[in-house]
Formats: sequence, structure tokens, C-alpha cells
Amino acid sequence: MKVIYFLAAALLGITAVQAQNSFGQMQNMIPRDKSGLNVFDVKKDSVEFKGLSVDLGAAFALQFQAMNSYNGQTEGSFLAPNGNQITGYRLNNLSNNFNLPTANMTIGAQLFDGVRVNLDLYLASRHHNETWVKGGYLQIDKLDFIKKDFLKDFMKYATIKIGQMENNYGDAHFRRSDNGQALMNPFIEGNIMDAFTTEMGMEVYYNRNGWVSMLGVTNSKLNQNVVEFVPSAPTATAPNPNTTVSPTILAKFGYDKQLNEDLRVRLTGSLYHNANTSGNLYSSERAGSRYYGVMTNQAYKNGTTTVDNNQTKDLAANHTTGRFNPAFGNKLTSFMINPFVKYKGLEFFGTFERAEGGKARGIDDTRVVNQYAADLVYRFGSTEQFYVGGRYNVVSGQLDNNNSKEASINRVEASAGWFMTKNILAKLAYVNQNYVDYDQFIGNNVNNLYEGKFNGLMFEAVISF
Repeated sequence: MKVIYFLAAALLGITAVQAQNSFGQMQNMIPRDKSGLNVFDVKKDSVEFKGLSVDLGAAFALQFQAMNSYNGQTEGSFLAPNGNQITGYRLNNLSNNFNLPTANMTIGAQLFDGVRVNLDLYLASRHHNETWVKGGYLQIDKLDFIKKDFLKDFMKYATIKIGQMENNYGDAHFRRSDNGQALMNPFIEGNIMDAFTTEMGMEVYYNRNGWVSMLGVTNSKLNQNVVEFVPSAPTATAPNPNTTVSPTILAKFGYDKQLNEDLRVRLTGSLYHNANTSGNLYSSERAGSRYYGVMTNQAYKNGTTTVDNNQTKDLAANHTTGRFNPAFGNKLTSFMINPFVKYKGLEFFGTFERAEGGKARGIDDTRVVNQYAADLVYRFGSTEQFYVGGRYNVVSGQLDNNNSKEASINRVEASAGWFMTKNILAKLAYVNQNYVDYDQFIGNNVNNLYEGKFNGLMFEAVISF
């Protein structure tokens, strides 16, 4: 944390010593307050470059959770498939109380006309309680640093982003909660199958006359290193492990137009493809879910072995409770289609996603998981400072096991919110999530998700600037 204080002091010192420097004179940046709602793409503006300018922002979120979990397992004593006696099994009881507060920090600078840098940090998160870097990037909207008006006609509509950053797959990640930054999300959580990653790469945007497009490439690594990739040895259960790691290809194309004063229509299609993946698009979000402790068990005995999911010892060990990770191996191709319609105060946002990947690591066979989500939100008040909304989300597909049958998860969430100012949001939500067709056991251990469900209320307060 001291590093952050020293850095902030250094930035303030720079502005004091050099008169031409300033705070907040930033170009082409999506606002972090209420005016950034439903801004899905990099944007061009007319902010004048007046020398080096510094950007400093933060976001804070705090929830009160009143949630309960249930499943169809027998509590107490029963037999596992191998005949072992299961004793002392039950789900964790959850109390009504506050979750760990989360916080983000953003540090940036306008370095040159049309060139700025951005660094995002998590000051506290469910997965890390210490300060750590989410990612950063260089955004180029003009090439005047090469030559005045270089490729001016092209760069009028184009943007280049380079760095290890939140990669732009789909539109849903613009409406999800990102640790402390939850102002853009009208609900408490994001999608059940949460597509989010920060990989090293480059994205090139070209947005003109309502048409939006992006083409990107990454090295497919979440954690960067130069260690030689050594393939795993083939085994009977994993006969074809990856022999290399391939780059990831990202693409987005769509149309977004304010047709008249009351009606805006947007439709985009996105692609994420990797032929030999080392990571996982659906397990790379490291801050953690909003539903703390749901569907987790207390320590129990399986014969003479103690089974403990660490929930009572370390939240970071089980930080994605309530989400679904398809756990693809070897390869992954995902498509996402996102329609968005806003008519006056009424807005609809949808997610239609098809993800196909290796059945498991070391196996060439593939399996498919589909996700559908629909949000309906009505904003009202003189500045649309109030809203009510509902969301339905379902995920279905074959799991990473030897059972060919499909399982599914469905969630219903109702939410209401109040923007007390453009930087402060309070929201209250009710959620009900159900697990369907999950097996009673995973191997010889109890499956917490068998006939599982959780439901209850959550209150969240958010500050962002």
C-alpha cells in the first residue's frame, strides 16, 4: 500500500514543479461515473491537449449479504459410491452480514496529443486482500508523435490499445462488476459464466457512422513469463496434451446508432479463439464473485479422510462461488452476440453465447456450453437517477467429467437502484439460483451442487470517480 501513497505523492509533485502539467485533461476516455453507463466502445472526443496531464481515480464497493444455500444431499451419515462412510456433511451456514469491502484505483496520464496511458489496480479484493495490478495499456488515438497528421484520415476513426489489459470480448464485460467498480452494473453480479481475462496483446478499433469493429491478438497468457513450454506427458486419461501455446484471436463487429432522441439500437457479435490455450477465459477473473460462501460445505469425513474446501479458512481459495467455469482444455472458441436497445428510460441488454472447447486437458474431444441472459431495466427520474430491473440467466452444457448428460444453472435477479449523485449508487437485489441435473457425487466425494440452490437479498453501495 505504501507504494501507492508514494506514487500518488510523486504525481502531485510533478504537477507542482512543472506548470504546464494538470489533472484531468484526459482525451478519449470512458467516464467512470454515471455518464459512462452503456458506453461500450472506445470514444473520440474534442478535449484539447495542453501538455502532460494526470488522471487519478478510484472505486469502492460494499455489500450486505443475506443469502442461504440448499441442496438435495443427506446431512449427517451416508455412503459414498465406493462404500466409504460420509459423516458430518452439510453446507456452510451463512450469516447475514457485510462482505469484504473492495476497492480499485486508476492512475493514468495524457502523454501526448492522442496518446495516453492507463494503469488499473485492485487495492483490496476477495481473492487478494493486498494491493495488486489488474492491468494497464497505452491508448493511441493519433499518430502525430510520428509526424504531424500522420494517417490523419484513418486515425480519425481508429484507436490502438497495447498492453496487458481487460480484453474486449463481448459487450457483457462492460456491464459487469469489476471488483470495486460496480457503478455500471444495474445488478449485483455479472453472468453465471463470466467471460473476463487480462492477457498481453493489442487491439485495433475502427468505429465510423455507427459501425463498430475491433480486431485483436494476445499471447493467451494470464501470468507472463519466458519459461519454455514443456508439454505434459501423455497418460491414459489425457493422451493428447498441448504441445504448444497459441495466440488468441479477438474480434468484434456490430452497429450502434442513436436513431432519434428516444431510441438507441446496438447489436454486436464477438469472437474469442485459441487453438492451443494455456489459460481459461472463464476462470481468469481473479477479484471474485459477489455471492460469498454460497454452495460450500463444512469439513466432513469421507471414510478416514477429511474433506475441506477452505471456505472457513480462506475466501481466496474459493473465490468464484455462484459462477460456472466450463474448464475447457487444449482449445477454446467462443462466440457472443449482444443486442442492446434503449427507448427513453427502458433498456434491454442480451447475451447469447456459445463456447466450444476441449472436453478436458489432454483430450481432443470437444464439448459445448451455451449461455443466455436477458436484462430489462427501467430508469426514471429527472436525470434517470432511479431504476428497477430484472435479469434471467441460464447456462447449460456437458461438464468436465465422464458423464455425457448436460447440466444447467439458472438465475433470476430483481434489482432496484438509486444514483444519489453521479458518483454514488445504492442498489438492492433479490437473487434465486438453481442447479439442475448435477450428479450426487464427484468421484467419491459429495457434490455440493446436487439439487442445489441459493437465494436471498443483497444490498450494495458503490462510489466511483
